[in-house]
Amino acid sequence: VQLQASGGGLVQAGGSLRLSCAASESIFSMNRMGWYRQAPGKQRDLVAVITRYGSTSYADSVKGRFTISRDNAKNTVYLQMNSLKPEDTAVYYCNALVTGTLTRDNYWGQGTQVTVSS
Repeated sequence: VQLQASGGGLVQAGGSLRLSCAASESIFSMNRMGWYRQAPGKQRDLVAVITRYGSTSYADSVKGRFTISRDNAKNTVYLQMNSLKPEDTAVYYCNALVTGTLTRDNYWGQGTQVTVSS
């Protein structure tokens, strides 16, 4: 599975961005897809996930501001980010989790930089 993330950029505090993650295979076959972020000198943290059936979960720090969604026909997952804050600055990574009877595979995209200026 190959994941291509896009949509990052530089935005002022209070602004919005939409990230996209295009998968090389059907995303319905993936148990869960999500977005993680990593700020300089910090660990990679979960931002939001969406399951195969559309259930979502968010980090407390982004609840009410970010929305994750998926378009199965386009094999793409989105992260709509509103009311951005400087602390949202990080490299954002797309992730896909595929599980089988005896397997559990994580796939990562290349990351896209989001910079929020104050």
